[in-house]
Amino acid sequence: MKFSRTLALILLFGAVYWSYRSLMPVYKSDAALPPQSFSTDRALEHVKQLSKAPHAVGTPEHAHVRHYICAELKKLGLEPILQEGYTTGHWNVLSKVTNILARIKGSERGKALLLLSHYDSAPHSAYGASDAASGVATILEGLRAFLSDPRIPKNDIIILISDAEELGLNGAHLFVHQHPWAEDVGLVLNFEARGSGGPSFTLLETNRGNSKLIELFAAADPQYPVANSLAYSVYKMLPNDTDLTVFREDGDIEGFNFAFIDDHFDYHTALDAYEHLDRNSLAHQGSYLMPLLRYGSKADLSDLKTLDDYVYFNLPFFGLVSYPFAWIWPLLGVAVLVFVLLLVLGFKHKKVHAPEALKGFIPLLWVLGINGTIGFFSWTVITWVYPAFNDMLQGFTYNGYTYILVFVLLSLAVCFTVYHKFRRIRLPNLLVAPLLVWLLLCGLLAVYLEGASFFIVPVFGLLAAFALSLYQDRPNPFLLVVLALPAVCIHIPLIVMFPVGLGLKMMVTATLLTTLLFLLALPFFGLLKRKNRLAYLALFLAVGCSIVAHTTARFTAERPKPSSLLYLYNADTRAAFWATYDQSLIDWNRQFLGATPSVPEPGAHKTFSSKYRTQFTYKAKAPSKSLATPEIAVQQDTVQDEERLLTLNITPKRNVHRLDVYTNLLKISAAQVNQIPLSEYVLKNRGERLVTHVITDNTPTELQLRFPKDSVLELTFYEVSYDLLTHPAFTVPKRPKHSIPMPFVINDAIVVTQTLRFE
Repeated sequence: MKFSRTLALILLFGAVYWSYRSLMPVYKSDAALPPQSFSTDRALEHVKQLSKAPHAVGTPEHAHVRHYICAELKKLGLEPILQEGYTTGHWNVLSKVTNILARIKGSERGKALLLLSHYDSAPHSAYGASDAASGVATILEGLRAFLSDPRIPKNDIIILISDAEELGLNGAHLFVHQHPWAEDVGLVLNFEARGSGGPSFTLLETNRGNSKLIELFAAADPQYPVANSLAYSVYKMLPNDTDLTVFREDGDIEGFNFAFIDDHFDYHTALDAYEHLDRNSLAHQGSYLMPLLRYGSKADLSDLKTLDDYVYFNLPFFGLVSYPFAWIWPLLGVAVLVFVLLLVLGFKHKKVHAPEALKGFIPLLWVLGINGTIGFFSWTVITWVYPAFNDMLQGFTYNGYTYILVFVLLSLAVCFTVYHKFRRIRLPNLLVAPLLVWLLLCGLLAVYLEGASFFIVPVFGLLAAFALSLYQDRPNPFLLVVLALPAVCIHIPLIVMFPVGLGLKMMVTATLLTTLLFLLALPFFGLLKRKNRLAYLALFLAVGCSIVAHTTARFTAERPKPSSLLYLYNADTRAAFWATYDQSLIDWNRQFLGATPSVPEPGAHKTFSSKYRTQFTYKAKAPSKSLATPEIAVQQDTVQDEERLLTLNITPKRNVHRLDVYTNLLKISAAQVNQIPLSEYVLKNRGERLVTHVITDNTPTELQLRFPKDSVLELTFYEVSYDLLTHPAFTVPKRPKHSIPMPFVINDAIVVTQTLRFE
């Protein structure tokens, strides 16, 4: 029996590893595959060509990437066209957009399938290999394989390689609002990345129910589906959008997002390069595209709207499992009924005793409380020991996977230790508390987070194990492990996904999910007599992983520290200073900021819009340089009724990349930038920032404002160029190899500010 338990334990740990490893394909060199097959090697060649240099909007490489994509589409026999125009997108950032479009005509006049990814990289240092050259490469290679079959598809297939996604979903906005093909689209497949590796998660975008999308996805039958309704519920709560969001919100068009998020530390950085792209992740994207492209090219895409929602999740061998929301309460009711019946039988046959069952709540509350506390304060402790980690704005460190393992092992050590202390409680009594807590949790999820209601599925495994414990003093350990497998396969990917995708500050999700998984496997663990030995083993491994984490905490050339430096020049006062967003300076920027830089006063400087609302941390006086200021010409200044109409033209006199316009807090009834009107919503909720113009080819900015005639208007212009390290007036050296530009903020920049008052 002891040998059986040991073998079953090994089987359980093997299932833990396999449950994550089996989520995506394993890359093997496949350049010799037949033409009809998707080749990861051929897609990789596209990624290499698309990510030779940073290619944000307005850079020379941006145009080179566009030319490459158009040339590749022509090689496939398609006729690419360009859609150009200005738009402010979803984030009130004006840019000139150049979308790349192509169309494959179908045999019938139904709704079209649209393939979507974007070709711009994040400003200003990201190479964009994963985000989103991988998506463009997936589409180019998928189209090549699809067109190798001479059969004409039933539906039209539209290809949209969008521009300026990183600035505010601008390319998608221009297409949905201004291109006639948008009305033909029935379904969108969008390929994205928020890291450079790991499994690609499937997220839906729909304004109504998801049941028909799930049915279509299941019918296409991709080989490695990674999707669950909890992930999408969480996604909708976060301030993260993709191009597909524009299709859903503005065009009422359904679609699927496919995005991998592991190695989140590469996201939007200079490390998002060809060498760091996980080949397995790219193969996973292809495994989604080909079946959905082939099925979507012939399916009826005009009937995807429904009010019915499905709960869905993936399991090995079973693929995507789904059931209607209408089943949530019946399944919960059946689980509660079965629990009550088993409890009655337990009392009747004297297998369950109330005092002992109540005593079982003590270890449960202990492990939840201790592990929840450990997870909650973990990031605080990590950044206290390693304060430079605060400068990794993604919140996920290079050794982040090791930290996840550390805290998962610590959670297991706590669970094994506590439950060893209460080993004298007989198994049926020990299981009452976990069952009651899990049923209560599932009830709360059914009310507040319906997408997570699939957690009821492994509870049935726990109920079955509870039934076995009532009738067998020593249940078969292998059977108990089998009953725990659904819990393992559902929980393990989530334990990794949440702290990776949301940052290590959400480590509490990993520690609590580990604890809840332990409770679902408690029927098996309850059979083990020496749980303290497993506690020692888990603690020993946690200490070992902590040592590994410590030895890999130092920043190196392979794991560089993000850093920032700006030169800000006030053209009105001719004062200048250096500024940084770093909380921990390095020698490179400390030489400009000094040994004791000052901390900017709150509100002393305008805050550039950034993903994480990051503000300047330090500043120091800088020598004043002779920098050209923009020419600001008043083209119109008149009074109409009770309003003043003011039109300005701001023309750069140096090579600039961005212009931010701020105002004092007065009512502006209407505004246009380069003849693009700002929405009423933007004007009411704008704060001080009016608009940002990402500039291409030093294009002037025309600003037209309407405001009360008796008001005083104050305009502040922040003109930005990303040339601090190359400008001849400065002697800023290149960063050392152990540092890279900090993403998500204005960086390596010369900023010239100028303020005008109109009284």
